Amino acid sequence: MIAGLVVGAAFEPITYPVTRADLVSYAAAAGDPNPIHQDEDVARSVGLPGVIAHGMLTLGLAGRAVATWTDGAEVVELGCKFTNPVVVPAEGSVEVVVSGSVKKIEDGLATLALEVTCNDVKVLGMPKAVVRA
Repeated sequence: MIAGLVVGAAFEPITYPVTRADLVSYAAAAGDPNPIHQDEDVARSVGLPGVIAHGMLTLGLAGRAVATWTDGAEVVELGCKFTNPVVVPAEGSVEVVVSGSVKKIEDGLATLALEVTCNDVKVLGMPKAVVRA
C-alpha cells in the first residue's frame, strides 16, 4: 500500500511551466512536427488562438504529477479527453496546474481523479489515473 493513499485524500497541486522550447523538445521526442505546436501563423490559420501545447504533453504532465504524488507507483491507466488548448506564448511560459484526489481503492488499485488547468480553465476532460496501490 502506498503511504498516505486513502479515499478522499487530496494531493497538493503541482504547477508546471510550459515554454515554446518545451514544445520543440517534445515534438522531436514524440515525432510530432505538426506546425500548430511551433508556428503562430499556422496555428491561427486553422482557427487556434495561437501556438498550442501537444495534448499528450499536457497529459504527460498529469502523469508526472501522479508519479510525484505516489512516489513512482506503477501507473496502470492514464486517460482523459482533450477539451481546451494550452496556448503557449512566444516569450516566457504558461502554467499548467495539476491537482487530484483519491476516488477509490479496490483490489490493490487506486483510482485518482485529476484536474488539469491552465489560466483557471480545465484543459483535460475527465482525467484520471489508476495506480497499483
